Parts: sequence; C-alpha cells; structure tokens
Amino acid sequence: MKYLLDVNALVALGHIHHEFHERIVAWLRAEKFPPLATCAITELGFVRILSQAAAYGFTVAQARSLLLQLKKASTPPFEFIGDDHDISRLPHWAKSAVQTTDGHLAALAADHEAVLATFDEKIPGAFLIAQRRSR
Repeated sequence: MKYLLDVNALVALGHIHHEFHERIVAWLRAEKFPPLATCAITELGFVRILSQAAAYGFTVAQARSLLLQLKKASTPPFEFIGDDHDISRLPHWAKSAVQTTDGHLAALAADHEAVLATFDEKIPGAFLIAQRRSR
C-alpha cells in the first residue's frame, strides 16, 4: 500500500518537535516503512507551515531544504504524484471550504493507487494515523 501524506502528516514526519512526530514514526515502523507519496499541494503546505509558523522558525529556503532531505532518505521511500486533477474531480462529500483540499487529496491519492494518510478523522476513505495504545 502506498500512502499520500496529508500536509499535517508530512509536517509531523519532517519536524522532530511536532506534537505528532513520534506518532507517525511509530506507525511507519509498525508498517515496515511503506511507500510514501507527496504532491505539489502537500509539499507547498509543508514549506508554508514551517516558514509561516513562528514556533518552527524556518525560512522558506530552510523548509525547502528539509523537505528535499526528507525525500532523499532511503527509508521510507517517497514518490511524487503529479497533480492532474481539476475541480471536476472534487468528491461530492466536500461541501465546505475546509473540505476542498482534503477532498482533492483523497481523490488524487485514489486515482494513483494510494490512500491519503492523515491525522484528520473527518476525511472519508482516508487512512487515520492512529495514536499507539499503551499496554
């Protein structure tokens, strides 16, 4: 199974001090490092969030460099999905402004034999990166 990482998942993976960093790393280890994918929206979102949020303190150049390093790492392997979807591909369940990007990413993933991986519980058909249960 290949997973298109949502922006929130990509940021958590790429930034060691993100609140969900350990959560995504634990999932990847448990799944034996499945193939991951990014697309223009998720990559731009990564750079925007890391360079816009004062808590992260990155410049655009630093965020870009970090993402390039992350994608070059051999584990997990990354693939780039080209975005060839226009608005006609937006799922019917996307009814609010907040759901438009989620719907677009979910449809893009499905059409490229992937599943959208996210921390957002409200995206139909997406894979929820669950919190590990303590024993």
